[in-house]
Amino acid sequence: MSTTDTGARRTVEAVWRGEAASIVAALTRHTGDFAWSEDLAQEALLEALTRWPRSGVPDRPGAWLLTVAKRRAADGWRRSERLSHREPLLAVDVEGATDAVDDLADPDRIDDDVLRLVFVACHPVLMPQARLALTLRTVAGLTTEQIARMLLVKVQAVQQRIVRAKRTLADAEVAFEVPDRTERPARMASVLQVTYLLFTEGYTGGTGEKPLRPQAAHEAIRLVRQLAFLLPAEPEVHALNALMEFQVSRFAARIDSDGLPVALAQQDRRLWDHSAISRGRVALGRIASPPRGYGYYRLQAEIAACHCATTSYKDTDWDRIVRLYDALAALADSPIVRLNRAVAVSMRDGAAEALPLLSQIEKPLSGFRGWHAVKAELLERLGETEAAAAEFREAAALPGSTVEAAALRRRADTARGTGRADQPKP
Repeated sequence: MSTTDTGARRTVEAVWRGEAASIVAALTRHTGDFAWSEDLAQEALLEALTRWPRSGVPDRPGAWLLTVAKRRAADGWRRSERLSHREPLLAVDVEGATDAVDDLADPDRIDDDVLRLVFVACHPVLMPQARLALTLRTVAGLTTEQIARMLLVKVQAVQQRIVRAKRTLADAEVAFEVPDRTERPARMASVLQVTYLLFTEGYTGGTGEKPLRPQAAHEAIRLVRQLAFLLPAEPEVHALNALMEFQVSRFAARIDSDGLPVALAQQDRRLWDHSAISRGRVALGRIASPPRGYGYYRLQAEIAACHCATTSYKDTDWDRIVRLYDALAALADSPIVRLNRAVAVSMRDGAAEALPLLSQIEKPLSGFRGWHAVKAELLERLGETEAAAAEFREAAALPGSTVEAAALRRRADTARGTGRADQPKP
């Protein structure tokens, strides 16, 4: 592959990641067929890979892809002898189009194509894991490899789930719309989950050469704000909004001068966005004390709020964070929750107390970069520098972003010279 072809491919991939949701959503609104719309978008991507190396990247690449896809839709309708019925829809320019609002006073009406797309992909006719895979593919624009890494499953399983999900939606003739109030509860858990996973992909930059994807994270925040407008009495929506605001406040401090990611412990908190922190606190304040106790996102938001409440990592209220992780594990236990709890225990009680906790989750997370990175840090704090360097190298070799791998290799190179012992807090 030539240098020009490689550059075009990277550009196409970047455009797809940033605009996949709006392209597929616009096509679905026009065609009424979710599965076909994604196929049309994929065909447009293939054409871009062929044409852009020769003609150059257009000024508005997303609009170019949408135009090509709409032309292919017209060709399909022409072959089906239905063009005359659909042609007026294709004349609408998605860049400036909005559906007319029949009743401006209707609090249930939200004209947001991407939000509609999320609700379609999270339809209860699909199994939960299929909803996740399909939404991450169409809304976040992730590859099947990225989704497999995020969900800790095999690539083939992700591919099968996506194919079956699209077929199921087509067979069920699911409408492209935000469901009414009676239908929302069956979809809300999945909608919130995929919205947060979209944010996480932007916040952590799980693959590629960029450690952050702010566009994806801010799109997730925009969606959750729309959900808060649609469901003002739902505490978990406000909790997720707060959690995202607390986390996005750290963007400016998460990358060093070399473009490498900076861990929370080493971040310059003077760079944190305090207006985002304030918005997070306001969102938490909108939650009435629910009789059933804190939910999944409320617990995570409270943990993030603890980090935002102090000017130093060391002085964070680690005892409260451990207790919040205890509650989170009781509500929705997972290896990742236990991994994060182990980090909090290491700060409260010392690295020696946390290492056995890592051993308990080694099997499910043995191929997960984060587990090895945490173990490396704990070993480093205990003065076991050779073992720490080996774990940093192991972490760097596992799937994930290239810039994060570079940061881990740098940690491995410097680990031998640290030799500082960790002491439990009194």
